[in-house]
Formats: sequence, structure tokens, C-alpha cells
Amino acid sequence: MGRTDRASRVIAAPPATVYGALLDRASVEAWLPPDGMRGRIERWDPRPGGGFRMVLTYLDPTGEPGKTSTATDVVDVGFTALLPAERVVQRAVFEADDPAYAGIMTMTWQLTATTAGTEVSVTATDVPPGIDQTAHEAGIASSLANLASHVETAGRRGADGGEPR
Repeated sequence: MGRTDRASRVIAAPPATVYGALLDRASVEAWLPPDGMRGRIERWDPRPGGGFRMVLTYLDPTGEPGKTSTATDVVDVGFTALLPAERVVQRAVFEADDPAYAGIMTMTWQLTATTAGTEVSVTATDVPPGIDQTAHEAGIASSLANLASHVETAGRRGADGGEPR
């Protein structure tokens, strides 16, 4: 059994709004890449049994070599469970020649309503040993911060995407 990494954050939006951002292609492409990376989704099928393929590119690959190439991490993600406004479970496989990154990592995004909005708890199980725990947890926290900014900013806009309310 592999390692488990965790991070959580309260987001000032209802669970249904956060859940929507977990399953919208443009949203995921905007908020999922952690600081220092940008992402591009190559395939998108948001249903149980579906998934997506994302290419994450390091903005400065000199300090952190990628898993797939010196500047990229490519990950195939499958959706194994989708419980509206409650939970998203994903299975992630990195494209890498190094066996330290092999295996299937499970990412569980748990949404819990709070008086302040939604607590989003991310649990990554069976994390490949080549992924540094401190860096991984910081990356998850960075993605959560991006998710919060994305969802909270969208919530301040009008229904037509116009001016903030």
C-alpha cells in the first residue's frame, strides 16, 4: 500500500458550484495546474468511466524536472465516482519511463457544506514514491487555492459572465 497525501480548504461557494468546477473542462484547465505550471487538456469525458488527459508544463523546468519529459507531466485521469455536490473520485496514471512514478494514484475530492461555503478535502492514495510528499501536498494546496479563486471570482460575476455583483 502506497503513501497518502492530503490537503483541504474552505471555499466561499456552495458545494454544487464547486462540484461544477470539478467537471467543467475550461474550469479544470484553469485551476488544476499548481503554481509554476500551466495545463492543457487533450481529451475530456466527464462521466463515470470517462476521464481526461492533461499535459502540465513547468514554466521553469530547471528546478523540477518533469515526470514525462524535462518540462512536462502528462497524466491520464479516469473518473471512477461522481456524486453530485458531494464527491469526485479519480484514478491518475502518470506517463513516465521512471518506475518511481508508476502505478495508479487515487484522488478523492470530498465536498462538505459549511457555514462559510464548502470544505474541499483532497486525499491522494497510493502516491508513487517518486513524487515528493511535501511538494505534492503543496501542489494540491496550490490547486485548491486556484479552485477557490476561480469559483469565488465566478460567483461574484453576473449570470451572463458580466460585471461583478
